[in-house]
Amino acid sequence: MMVIANQMVEESYIENILRMNKGKIGTFYFTFENNPKWNALETRGVIETAGRDHLILSHPETGKRYLFKMINLDYATFDEPLNYIPPKLPPGIQ
Repeated sequence: MMVIANQMVEESYIENILRMNKGKIGTFYFTFENNPKWNALETRGVIETAGRDHLILSHPETGKRYLFKMINLDYATFDEPLNYIPPKLPPGIQ
């Protein structure tokens, strides 16, 4: 959150966008450096929550929960529209 003209405004960070879409199923793509066995992961999951440095997903069928480091997230895809509120910019900035 940041304050613009005495109003609290949600900043447009990945973790905030993921939190706005809690409960939605997506496909998440991760990479991991220096891993001798594999360095990439593609997984489907339900967004449980997200923080500045982490993402918690649950398996859509088993409910098992997974904790991922946000730094390893490359991108995500969804089969439905995402909830998103564009950030409000200060006057004079487009």
